[in-house]
Amino acid sequence: MSTANGVPADSAGTPPDPTGPTETPGPGGPTGPTGPIGPTGPPGETGETGRTEPGGAVGRTGPAGPGTGRGLLDVLGVAAVVLDSQGRIVLWSPQAEELFGYPAEEALGEYAARLLVGEEHLGVVLSLFDKVMSEGSPWAGVFPVHHKDGGTRLTEFRNMRLEDREGRFYALGIASDQATLRRLERDLALSLRLVSQSPIGLAVLDTDLRYVMVNPALERINGIPAEQHLGRRVHEALPRVDAAAIEAAMREVLVTGVPRLDQFTTGRTPADPHQDHAFSASYYRLDDPAGRPIGIAASIADVTEQHKTAQAIALARQRLALIADASVRIGTTLDLGVTARELGDMAVPQLADVATIDVLDEVLTGEQPSGTVPAGTVRFRALAVKAARPGPAVQAVDPVGTIARYDDTRLVTRCVRTGRPALQARVTPGDLGGIARDAEAAALLAEAGLHSYLAVPLIARGEVIGALGLQRADNPLPFDEDDVLLAQELAARAAVCIDNARWYQKQRRAALLLQRHLLPHQPTPTPGLEIAFRYQPAQSAGEVGGDWFDVIPLADDKTALVVGDVMGSGINAAAAMGQLRTAARTLAELDLDPAAVLTRLDHTATGLGHTMATCVIAVYDPRRNRCRIASAGHLPPVRVSRGRPPELLDLPTGVPLGVGGVPFEAAALDLDVGDELVLYTDGLVERRDQDIDTRLRALTDLLDTPGRPLEATCDLLLGRLRRPDDRDDVALLIARAHPL
Repeated sequence: MSTANGVPADSAGTPPDPTGPTETPGPGGPTGPTGPIGPTGPPGETGETGRTEPGGAVGRTGPAGPGTGRGLLDVLGVAAVVLDSQGRIVLWSPQAEELFGYPAEEALGEYAARLLVGEEHLGVVLSLFDKVMSEGSPWAGVFPVHHKDGGTRLTEFRNMRLEDREGRFYALGIASDQATLRRLERDLALSLRLVSQSPIGLAVLDTDLRYVMVNPALERINGIPAEQHLGRRVHEALPRVDAAAIEAAMREVLVTGVPRLDQFTTGRTPADPHQDHAFSASYYRLDDPAGRPIGIAASIADVTEQHKTAQAIALARQRLALIADASVRIGTTLDLGVTARELGDMAVPQLADVATIDVLDEVLTGEQPSGTVPAGTVRFRALAVKAARPGPAVQAVDPVGTIARYDDTRLVTRCVRTGRPALQARVTPGDLGGIARDAEAAALLAEAGLHSYLAVPLIARGEVIGALGLQRADNPLPFDEDDVLLAQELAARAAVCIDNARWYQKQRRAALLLQRHLLPHQPTPTPGLEIAFRYQPAQSAGEVGGDWFDVIPLADDKTALVVGDVMGSGINAAAAMGQLRTAARTLAELDLDPAAVLTRLDHTATGLGHTMATCVIAVYDPRRNRCRIASAGHLPPVRVSRGRPPELLDLPTGVPLGVGGVPFEAAALDLDVGDELVLYTDGLVERRDQDIDTRLRALTDLLDTPGRPLEATCDLLLGRLRRPDDRDDVALLIARAHPL
């Protein structure tokens, strides 16, 4: 701001006379001192001719404090003062009153030097004022100015000469508090440095969500220069990111003013157009000093590596959970098909879209030597197929139960021959022939979009027993080495369970074969009795038991009926059953009383080690219509007579065979013509979820129709009392008395 008291300074810089101006001729007319301003930058930036720093004071620091509704110039408090050629104040702005403390009525008409400048600075002021007015050269700098309150303020000045239409010169001084200006300069410089040097991408968008500023970091992240951002929306500048979600989040922030932090998104930018990147973005609203929204600020960081690391950790946890789950869910039964399906359920969809479990047919039939795969064509039996959804890929695989023959050109054959995984990470049309069973299946796989294939051997106890085949069509990622390791782990766990089921079924078939061989195939016709019988092994994966029945012709037209149940299962129980059945037949043919037969059978069972069995023996004499029955811990037979409800016989129970040392008793009952005697093992009536009395009542209710054909009665009892998941076998023997 220009200041003067109207008196020119002498050559020694003597202060002017405060009583009035003394004119000094010059090219610009009379001159007086002008108030300089301090260091704002190198000369030339604003056209100044020099810089003076009479004071060394530093302005105070503190937060900028723009009030609501104030602009940047209001924050700066820019004051305007105009002096005439004599240095009198002729114009005085309200900001000048606020900055210097003098109201307009006290300042107008006063010499600026007398009002605002200290005696020690008058010489410098006069010189600068003369230069501005005579040469027209602007000046800028900092100068200490007197405030009305008696203090001194460092004030930033911009001074320049004005000329009106009559050629008169005036001095315009624009002034601002140095401390406030320095604070804003520092804030601006800091903001610019933060924006330009930040490693995080920063952007400002207007209320139409168009870019108005991006920093260099965001240029690098997006791969396009700043000028290609400006004026464009996100979807226009970056068409391969989820612009709809990004702009929706920005609009919400613009409306509510609530920031959205750490918004995760993925997409591709020109910086790396061939790979997806992950970004974390935060959005907050920008308001002007009046609180009106003027746009959105966004910070964006490329977190692709962190995202990949997090994905890898999550995938590792998922795979560990899958392996742990497989340990529980695979091998819940000893059924070969169920175990194979359980493996398929674990592999789909966590690992593949389609899984096939195939076992070498020679392994199932026992034709293959342990640890070898036959030369030439390999026969595979399909045990299970699991798919995430129906479609052509399911139609292309071998149906469950069928046998497929594959030569050495197939990946699955190479897999079982080498005992190592066969991976085709990226399947081309030419590769389908090594995967599909034929050309038609290859076309179906192509239609399904098969793009990655993996075959893993099923190895149990060092022997290759089959292969797990995995396909990906919907899952866009190809199989990698981590998938191979996971598939091998699943296959290793499942292979042992499959092999256990295979050996169990082999043993079960042997036991069942032995048991059926030991049981009577067609009892000899006996006088005075009509006979029907059934033997049914366990309908679930339970093992073959030791149940048996026998019909033994005796002398004098008598017949011995025997039903027994060896405790335990498997081939040992079947073998013990065969011995007890033979002993019972031999003893019964000696025409011994049923109690005596059981006593001797008890000795036999004791001699077989830990064998225990229940047994019931009935000897029927058709000449007297009499029947003698003895029981060794067995369930009671049922007598069915016309005109009476079915009756559970009340017999001396006795103890099971093999306990030893306990006598047995026999009971006698009449069996009239037409009466039926039903003998059975516990597999017919026992249930874990129902008590035995309820089940026996169900048995007698079904028998409450005398005269039904015996074969139909057998079918009725088995059909109504047995369930598919029963784990015990059953022997059933029905005899109906008829005249000799």
